[in-house]
Amino acid sequence: MSMYPISRLCKFCDRQSSSCNGTESCMSHCSITSVCDSREEVCVAIWIKNETSFTVETLCHNPSVLLYGIMLDDYNSSSCVMKEKNSTSGMVHVCSCTEEECNDKMVFVPKAKDQAVGDSLISIILVSLLPLIVMGVLVAAVIHWYCVNRRRHLSKKWESNVKMRKPKAGGLDCRDACAFMADDDGSDSSSIHANNLNHNTEPLPIELDLLVGKGRFAQVYKAKLKQSSSAQFETVAVKIFPSEEYASWKNEKDIFSNKDLRHENVLHFLTAEERKAEKQYWLITAFHPCGNLQEYLTRHVISWEELQALSSSLARGVAHLHSDRLTSGRPKVPIVHRDLKSSNVLVKKDLTCCICDFGLALCLDSSLSVDDLANSGQVGTARYMAPEVLEARLDLENIESFKQTDIYSMALVLWEMTSRCKTIGEVKDYEPAFGSKVRQHPYVESMKDNDRPDIPDSWLRHQGILAICTTIKECWDHDPEARLTAHCVAERLSEIEEELDKLSSRSSSAEKIRYEVHIPVAMEIPEEEVKISEIQNIIAADCSVSDKK
Repeated sequence: MSMYPISRLCKFCDRQSSSCNGTESCMSHCSITSVCDSREEVCVAIWIKNETSFTVETLCHNPSVLLYGIMLDDYNSSSCVMKEKNSTSGMVHVCSCTEEECNDKMVFVPKAKDQAVGDSLISIILVSLLPLIVMGVLVAAVIHWYCVNRRRHLSKKWESNVKMRKPKAGGLDCRDACAFMADDDGSDSSSIHANNLNHNTEPLPIELDLLVGKGRFAQVYKAKLKQSSSAQFETVAVKIFPSEEYASWKNEKDIFSNKDLRHENVLHFLTAEERKAEKQYWLITAFHPCGNLQEYLTRHVISWEELQALSSSLARGVAHLHSDRLTSGRPKVPIVHRDLKSSNVLVKKDLTCCICDFGLALCLDSSLSVDDLANSGQVGTARYMAPEVLEARLDLENIESFKQTDIYSMALVLWEMTSRCKTIGEVKDYEPAFGSKVRQHPYVESMKDNDRPDIPDSWLRHQGILAICTTIKECWDHDPEARLTAHCVAERLSEIEEELDKLSSRSSSAEKIRYEVHIPVAMEIPEEEVKISEIQNIIAADCSVSDKK
């Protein structure tokens, strides 16, 4: 086919009478279709007006050769548009084109007089619309002026808040109405954008600084949120989703936009933006330079006091998510995280935790049906999935079962914290739960055969570690109904801290706090075998399965 190209097909009739009157468009009514002699030939139609009638001739012709003394000039068109030409036999209308049989339909353009009438009509319409156009421009100018002045007003209010308020010691306090952050240069700044989508005509003046994290759905950058009319800036974190991950961005934005989510142990949310020019979706939050818990445990061996702060703050954060009421008593929709792991927990400067990454989170609204819950699917990270999630036997008719999966994941995170506490004795390099027993990114099927991470006997020689390990084992129980609630875990860890503080104050040395207890970890720890009377009541505390009870 490439060696012998096919010539085009054109209508090919000798001159015959036509019903075309030279206006608009009409058909040639030629019944003969011919293959042109060469590929250079194009389709041509010639319309002639006689004294009493009209005639049409259709043919193939090479545009480089004169036709009736006329040189074809518009033959590259896909349609046959008539032009008046002066031929050897007088004035004729000629058109040429390159599509198959395109010379069958002839298009006549309006005469100059008609065009003049049309141009005049357009001029009249434009003159009539001129007042409306001017009014529209004025309205747009007023709106622009209002937006510019409003942004200036907000900037001044922002700067006045900075001067009037100072951050509390220990970093961010998410209970405040504004998020206060200390920049690298020590300057203080605050944000007025709280739990909302940025509806400004222009995106916030944010300068991306450093890539600090990368996940399945998004990348996280350290960034500078500049203050207008000031050299100061606010250090923030920007989570950037590509356009194809819009659903993940929207779910996390919707979770963050719930004002009841605000808590000191939940990542503080500033605002969300749709960056249409970059085809990206942004979430702007507080920035914590210590990084996530996994990174922190990898770099640091923690003390008993730091373990207390990290573990109790994590439990309080999960308890807040799961709670159906705020501390004020006002009703709240419970939220389950569904992807709780050490890399989704951030470490604040005061060495407390705050939970982040709500891309898979679910609001347990009472309006959700069993079908809605079933459609949520088997989500999360396989390493931290509860047995009932791995085995697809989650009780969809009981919303408490979703909370119980978070409790199991939290137990594994607490185990990771404990494994890096110097109070346990010999501290090994950081490993996530199950360590090298499974591959770095295990599949769901490979996790079904694993039991639980090991708790060596040496860990249990310290009263506090013993209490925490007992709590961990109750949280990762194979039976979801037997697991503690997050509220119970938070209360228990708080009581352990208080009880050990009392013991410490009564002891003349740290050695008196330690007690040798040799109990095989593979066995349950009977109450009567534990000789530590000061914390016995804490471990045996009656923690109900439901927060309400």
